[in-house]
Amino acid sequence: MGHLDHATFGWLTPVLSYAMACIGAALGLRCTVRALDATGRSRRNWLLTAASAIGTGIWTMHFVAMLGFGVTGTDIRYDVPLTLLSLVIAMGVVGVGVFAVGYGRDRVRSLLIGGLTTGIGVASMHYMGMAALRLHGTVHYDPLFVALSVVIAVVAATAALWAALHIHAPVAVAIASLVMGAAVSSMHYTGMLAVSVEVAPSSGGLPGATVMQFIFPLAVGLGSYLFITSAFVSLSPTAGERAAYASAERLTAPDEPAEDVTSPGFRAGRDPLRAPTP
Repeated sequence: MGHLDHATFGWLTPVLSYAMACIGAALGLRCTVRALDATGRSRRNWLLTAASAIGTGIWTMHFVAMLGFGVTGTDIRYDVPLTLLSLVIAMGVVGVGVFAVGYGRDRVRSLLIGGLTTGIGVASMHYMGMAALRLHGTVHYDPLFVALSVVIAVVAATAALWAALHIHAPVAVAIASLVMGAAVSSMHYTGMLAVSVEVAPSSGGLPGATVMQFIFPLAVGLGSYLFITSAFVSLSPTAGERAAYASAERLTAPDEPAEDVTSPGFRAGRDPLRAPTP
């Protein structure tokens, strides 16, 4: 069996991956809160942003953590199409869960459906990303740890959606995001505990891209997207703030001048029935 190292760069990748998970969770929660206060096309757009933020945050967390993953006795490559597919799965399945909460009439049932769907999406993204791994050897999984990681993902997703439905204060959302980030990171490293590798040394080349050729640039790009979108959402006024601005404008607007409805021949202080003086 090959020795697995989950932190080849020390604490850098675990801490940075946790930060990405927290940012994605915070952005997704804020967008979901905005969606629940909106209607029509605006609600749909906020939910789409929430799905992309949560999915991107989870994917970035996973592959930033994988930057520090190494196996003694073999190089590691990543299958590019499968890696991109894992990103699409993350955003797509998370989107189904978020929309279930955003448009569901029964809050409890919507929360359970959304949490289950989103959690399965998170786990699917993780194991699809692991399926993209290419190395000299065979990867094995411990079923117990795999099942535990899926349970953690479902619980974490349900808790995050519950927070979006019930927590609106910015400080509370920040705390919920830290908890959600810890839960998602725990799911990742629990899933990695399920992994063992039977190395088969070979001098042949491996297909796919190295972590620095593909994963690092993509993770940096998606991380930048999260930061920029977070800034946009933070600066965008909420529905309550817009209503307060509109009310303040109505109170401070100057009175409109009265409309003159008198006839052109009327003069103030004169009797309109009296004949004009020659």
